[in-house]
Amino acid sequence: MSTNESVKAKIIQKAWEDEAFKQQLLDNPKAALKQAFNITLPDDIKVKAVEETSTEFVLVIPTNPAKILVTSNAVEALW
Repeated sequence: MSTNESVKAKIIQKAWEDEAFKQQLLDNPKAALKQAFNITLPDDIKVKAVEETSTEFVLVIPTNPAKILVTSNAVEALW
């Protein structure tokens, strides 16, 4: 498991175990990540947290690598 996948797995696990954290993550993801994991994302990075249900699923379409001109190593290291 890569570092990015490991961090995401820890965030999801905490959301499953801690209802207050999950609600904060849904309401204000950056603040939740900062408070729980000391992860600070730059102001120009937007984060959206959504919760799947038994009847609602989320399909994430990642950025096309061919369209990325410049990446931020700091953000890339987190995800």
